[in-house]
Amino acid sequence: MTLSAVLGYPRVGPKREVKKATEAYWAGKLSADELQKVAKEQRLLRWQTLQQQGVDVIPSGDFTLYDHVLDFNNTFNIIPKRFADAQLSDLDRYFAMGRGHQKDGVDLEAQEMQKWFDSNYHYIKSEVSSSTQFKLNNLKPVDEFVEAKEAGIVTRPVLVGPITALLLGKVGRDEPNPASFDPLSLLDKLVPVYGELLQKLQQAGATEVQIDEPSLVMDSTANLGAQYQATFDALAKAAPGLKITLATYFGRLDKNVEFVAKLPIDTLHVDLDRAADQLDQVVEAVKPTSLKLSLGLVSGRNIWKNDLAASLATAKKVIDVLGQDRVVVATSSSLLHTPVTLANESRLKPEQKDWFSFATEKAAEVATLAKALSGADVSAALDANKQSIQARRDFEKNSDAAVRERLSKVTPDMYDRKSPFAQRIAAQDAVYKLPPFPTTTIGSFPQTKEIRLARSKHTKGELSTEEYEKFLENEIKHAVEFQEEIDIDLLVHGEAERNDMSQYFGEQLQGFVFTENAWVQSYGSRYVRPPIVVSDVSRPTPMTVRWSSYAQSLTKRPMKGMLTGPVTILNWSFPRADISKEVQCKQLALALRDEVVDLEKAGIFAIQVDEPAIREGLPLRQVDWNSYLTWAVDSFKLATAGVEDRTQTHSHFCYSDFNLIFEHIKRLDADVISIEASKSDLKLLDAFNKYSYNNLIGPGLYDIHSPRVPSVQEMKDRLAAFKKALPNQKHLFVNPDCGLKTRGWDETKRALTNLVEVAKWAREEFA
Repeated sequence: MTLSAVLGYPRVGPKREVKKATEAYWAGKLSADELQKVAKEQRLLRWQTLQQQGVDVIPSGDFTLYDHVLDFNNTFNIIPKRFADAQLSDLDRYFAMGRGHQKDGVDLEAQEMQKWFDSNYHYIKSEVSSSTQFKLNNLKPVDEFVEAKEAGIVTRPVLVGPITALLLGKVGRDEPNPASFDPLSLLDKLVPVYGELLQKLQQAGATEVQIDEPSLVMDSTANLGAQYQATFDALAKAAPGLKITLATYFGRLDKNVEFVAKLPIDTLHVDLDRAADQLDQVVEAVKPTSLKLSLGLVSGRNIWKNDLAASLATAKKVIDVLGQDRVVVATSSSLLHTPVTLANESRLKPEQKDWFSFATEKAAEVATLAKALSGADVSAALDANKQSIQARRDFEKNSDAAVRERLSKVTPDMYDRKSPFAQRIAAQDAVYKLPPFPTTTIGSFPQTKEIRLARSKHTKGELSTEEYEKFLENEIKHAVEFQEEIDIDLLVHGEAERNDMSQYFGEQLQGFVFTENAWVQSYGSRYVRPPIVVSDVSRPTPMTVRWSSYAQSLTKRPMKGMLTGPVTILNWSFPRADISKEVQCKQLALALRDEVVDLEKAGIFAIQVDEPAIREGLPLRQVDWNSYLTWAVDSFKLATAGVEDRTQTHSHFCYSDFNLIFEHIKRLDADVISIEASKSDLKLLDAFNKYSYNNLIGPGLYDIHSPRVPSVQEMKDRLAAFKKALPNQKHLFVNPDCGLKTRGWDETKRALTNLVEVAKWAREEFA
């Protein structure tokens, strides 16, 4: 028979129980034991849910209180010395590694965070050095397997693969030779300890294990065939009775399948949602072997209902070659990138709700496919699915003729500013008269409980629109007065009116629908509700002009208008599946172009169009980069190029290694770009010198993802290092590395006060 499998499941809980409990623990309102009790309850609920949906292979070990890569680091003792030496409990040390710690005389800066491949999920990078001593610091994967087993559910433990873990890691601060140290050189030390964990899983009764090696879909592993062979030979020898499923996802194996098919594993999993074109090559490679093939047919990355008939046709094609017992039907990746369940959605129109499938429903889809392939009668489910797919196809035939026509009439000159940067900056200097090392922030200020409560009351009709807008005006006034008080140079209005940087715009654009409880993890306890693009996108009315204009009326200092860029809105939404991302992105760009021009007309002459997702959306194979970057950069330029020279365009980028794509970054032609640089290696900035970047830069001076407040001296040292790394930049913008919405006002005030003091010091130090 054909089995069904799920590679992973959301960890938040149907009503965000884990998020709430974790944040309550951080706030001192919940004990460690109480937090662990909530976690155990939610783990059991996850396993029971998947069992009830009819899934054969249920994952364990993928649950986390913060991040699964951080869990890997904690299990294998990849704990930087500053954390190991701190007098903290194991749980507090774990959280400190992810979010920093500043309490009771203990001051620890968090580890670096980065996007998980091309998703919007953030993981904590491993910090390793030649002194790293691998050992089993805990038995979390074993404990959770036993926990499920005691509940009567036999699971497949999930582990981050050893090679992927090291490839995604970074050189630790205590490494004496950082320039020459390669984290992968530690593989021979890690593998025996990894094998020890597999032995303990086998002793606990596990019969199979899922080892995630998504790095295999990247160019960087093309020359690692020998390392993969040696690693999996050792793991197979360490636990000979444990069947290994090697899971790849988010892309295609390409030539890597040639050495992967020779590994001593039981099953190979491939992603046929993101890379359906690899199927024939993979089948041909595994055909002469005894390997089972796990087909990732149900998407772990989008929310559209699976076309079961099409998936069945694909699976039958493989079964015809390999036989039924060598085929597993699975999700394409972990379902952590999707919301928990449609059951909690009551406001979607019935016809809209019928288009979608969240994690729980996707598990049912996988089970239905496996049952159909095994000969069970699931005709009712297949018929219902056929009707749903047809209804969606009928809807997709509709289009907004005006939007399509406008996009068809875009001309090449619409992508470029009227004058080159040198002329623009002269016009802008005459308007702004900013000092050297001008201070600014990335846009948002703390989203307090009071703001969230007022928004909720307004949504429920308990607060009138007039009352709500008056409340927002007071919040904006407070933000402006605060910035003037501490002497920020280029102000922002604080974004009190915004729920999320993508959702806020999607709610005001035609072509989107929204959910009530479709939360998806971004990092740690931070969850977002991505908008869903369902049809052609347009802007009925101005979206931000009212609030930016009001903020500007309160001050004589320049005010930045704040927009989310087209690439980021698209990447941080669930996109349509029936038309290309390029078309969707350029529709968004035209809508935002209108907003940019309207802001300028309203007297806002600094406009930030954030594109943190340009780099994260980069295809995993370099051969695919140019096509993506061409339309992505064009979309940003189309959105921003309609203004006069005096208007200064800003943009913001997160976690971006620019070296390989810098010519495209230059082509953006933003007047100012701010970048995440607070925890990254300074080599991140090398590209700006190598490629003679002349536009203005604001490298992030401190990490906002941590509640920790950096000292003045710490920021002085960092700014001096930035200045040394960017000798061709006369003056740098001085700013945090991201928006401040997730922080509290107390830490925000202290951190920004320190930041302003550092900028004033720099004006004298580098005069």
